[in-house]
Amino acid sequence: MKKNFKFYALIWVILLVAFNAVVFLVRPLIPGYVINYDARFWIVWAFILVAFIGNLLCAYFAFKAENLRKMYYNLPLITVSWSALIAMIAAGCVLMLIPNCPAWIATIVCILILVFNAIMVIKAVWAAETVSNIDEKVKEQTSFIKNLTVDAEGLLARAKSDAVKAECKKVFEAIRYSDPMSNDALSVIEAKITVKMDELASAVGADDTMKVKEIADEIVILVGDRNKKCKASK
Repeated sequence: MKKNFKFYALIWVILLVAFNAVVFLVRPLIPGYVINYDARFWIVWAFILVAFIGNLLCAYFAFKAENLRKMYYNLPLITVSWSALIAMIAAGCVLMLIPNCPAWIATIVCILILVFNAIMVIKAVWAAETVSNIDEKVKEQTSFIKNLTVDAEGLLARAKSDAVKAECKKVFEAIRYSDPMSNDALSVIEAKITVKMDELASAVGADDTMKVKEIADEIVILVGDRNKKCKASK
């Protein structure tokens, strides 16, 4: 992530240098144009510089995400900041080229653009945080069944006899196709399923067919009850 930001920062520096080169080196060469570095010019230039800095800060925030999924959620932030920068540069260039443009008009225009863009950036951050929080909540709510499925698959792989393997497969299929969502109302029955899975693991290790069948039947019933409660709680 940090490496990607370094490349982004390099491009940012090149664009900043290019902008200033155009403003301070190319602009004075415009035929018939009188250079006037008045208050209006420096106000507009300062606002454009703020837009550049804001763009870099937005990129830093997006690239510092701890994983690719969160970085993906932050990508609109970079898009919005680029739109803000382009809008500020376009408006600023027009204000710089207008002869005798009052400084207060340039200030008001730049402030309005800055405020609008700041609101858009905040909305992008807000949306990214909201989606990320929902994603984390869903991941947490589905972790029980995912982990249980992995455990059941492991028992199936460790089964020695065909009879034990058949019972383990029955448990695996029951868990695999159960409702993945969880909530606080299911905590008790999920705890019972966890205990029974531990008992099943011991029985599978001992290759005790009768015990495996007994516990497997209990787990299938518990999983079925969990699915009913899960459906009722939605």
